[in-house]
Amino acid sequence: AVAGSDAVLLTSRLSVRSHPWLADHVVAGSVLVPGTVFVELAVQAGDRVGCDRVEELTLQAPLVLPEDGAVQVQLSVDAPEPGEERRALRVYARPEGASADRPWTLHATGSVTAEPVVADWDLSVWPPAGAEPVALEGLYERLAGAGLVYGSAFRGLRDVWVSGGEVFVEAALPEEVAAEASAYGVHPALLDTVLHALGLQTPEVEGAMLPFLWSGVSLSAVGVSAVRVRLSPRGSGEYRLRVADAAGQPVADIDSLVL
Repeated sequence: AVAGSDAVLLTSRLSVRSHPWLADHVVAGSVLVPGTVFVELAVQAGDRVGCDRVEELTLQAPLVLPEDGAVQVQLSVDAPEPGEERRALRVYARPEGASADRPWTLHATGSVTAEPVVADWDLSVWPPAGAEPVALEGLYERLAGAGLVYGSAFRGLRDVWVSGGEVFVEAALPEEVAAEASAYGVHPALLDTVLHALGLQTPEVEGAMLPFLWSGVSLSAVGVSAVRVRLSPRGSGEYRLRVADAAGQPVADIDSLVL
């Protein structure tokens, strides 16, 4: 906590050495921190201050990791407004070892709130009746052609089906990453992998595959290494996600993500 205030300042450190799976997320030739990492940071920060829902999170600037060295991350959570449970948050980063006068870059802004959500759905009937399977062959080659190069940590798509505009995805972390799933709400590599299924929907994949706005994120369970996900379109480039475990029980609800 910040002295004399209900605000909270959290710090972290990211590098391809401390989090090797991040090296498997390469965009335009650079290791780019996935948007799902910022979602995880916001969820963890909310948990620290008794807020169990990420109301909104907007990515403001990409965070590129160096091949050597690390970046320092600061996540500030403001005190709640009088009479409100909502707290604003901001995520900043700068290279580790930077001079004290080097400014921090703002990478994400948003808010968390104490608004518990009880999931009233499940994905135990799987795949849904009438859903058509989609072939996965060639997906990662096409993504690489668009500058999105994914290593093994982000290649966990198992099966994809479509029905009436909705996309149903089964995905799992590879064994070497699954061992650390319990340290996360939803492992960022797993959640990012799910979104690759949207690349099967369009013949031409562009940078728009990368999400930049998340709203209404709440968790019902943590630490899963395999998921079933229902992606429901809400408009152009906007989806609702319902994330369940391998048995179909609720794990996370994301009201909206915008690509």
